[in-house]
Amino acid sequence: MIRVRPAAARGHFDHGWLRSAHTFSFADYHDPAHTHFRALRVINEDVVAPGTGFGMHPHRDMEIFTWLLSGSLRHTDSMGHTEVLRPGEVQVMSAGTGVLHSEENPSRTEPVHLLQIWLFPERKGLPPRYQQRAVDRAALRGALVPLAAPPGQPATVAIHQDARILATELARDQRVVLPLAAGRGAWVQVARGTLVCNGTELRAGDGAALEHEPQVELVGAGTEPAEAIVFDLA
Repeated sequence: MIRVRPAAARGHFDHGWLRSAHTFSFADYHDPAHTHFRALRVINEDVVAPGTGFGMHPHRDMEIFTWLLSGSLRHTDSMGHTEVLRPGEVQVMSAGTGVLHSEENPSRTEPVHLLQIWLFPERKGLPPRYQQRAVDRAALRGALVPLAAPPGQPATVAIHQDARILATELARDQRVVLPLAAGRGAWVQVARGTLVCNGTELRAGDGAALEHEPQVELVGAGTEPAEAIVFDLA
């Protein structure tokens, strides 16, 4: 079974300095039919204007994963980290028992376009933690690359949840398949381009929940490469 969450149906907000689309309920946007999917709590597609951003604010008991589509993002937190994230890098912050952080666009001329993703942790009260690592973008072409997974599993960064986050870039007619173990579900989020997911066409900004499916099959379907994030969830 596949259920599509069209891009246009998300919660859209324009704050001037920030344009945001919420796949699930977030902040002042509440949709009781779309509060989360399994452990996946938030997918926000944000465009942050030059020289602006989110000031220092608190989080706790959440795995926060950031993937950039263009531009750069400066992260500062109460654990002592100050880093600039760019496309081709992944960032994860385990908020755990509590952390303060800010996210700002350091450019004075270019917006930053990103996906911010939250997952419920496997348990509350974990120590706060931060990781940022580079990804071989070329490896995404025609393949599914694990960006995040539980500690001990192959991935770029670790998350404290029985989930895997994978990314792919597909030219037209390129195909990737992710087998799903019994009882697991998947979410596919299209970051750009057009692809076909288990026979259903998805375009940039669309998401899809898959349950009771043996696999996720993605096929590139547009004139430009499609980029997607795939979540394999318990």
